Amino acid sequence: MEKLNIICVDDQREVLSAVLKDLSPLNDFFHVEDCESADEALELMDELDAEGEFIALVISDHVMPGKTGVELLTEISQDARFHKTKKVLLTGQATHQDTIVAINRARIESYFEKPWKADSLLTTARSLITEYIFDMGIDYQPWMEILDNGVVFRRLS
Repeated sequence: MEKLNIICVDDQREVLSAVLKDLSPLNDFFHVEDCESADEALELMDELDAEGEFIALVISDHVMPGKTGVELLTEISQDARFHKTKKVLLTGQATHQDTIVAINRARIESYFEKPWKADSLLTTARSLITEYIFDMGIDYQPWMEILDNGVVFRRLS
């Protein structure tokens, strides 16, 4: 079975812990990793890619020291290795212009304002991971229990 990873990035440990808690129903099926900076996330992605693992989803805060979340997600979207990786921006401080850049350059799939609703984040994560599995041509059967059935049925019909 393929190893699928979710990477969550936020420089505030309490926010990162909340994201990890909200995604905890996915822990039995996917590796959920946490990083406290964009550079740490990029290093982890390089390591996972070198080991032949897949990065299905990156959820990133926007305002962080060093690279912003939009800069991180843009860099990911421009890396051919992660062209199909799904991206979510999670922030309470992005401007309208930041959001436009995130959509146009980083090609994010979803945007959440803080505070977010836990069930909405989990539902979106499940849908995006399901899309990633189909986009990559990975056998979806091992994950049927956790995947978004609506996406599965749309893709199979």
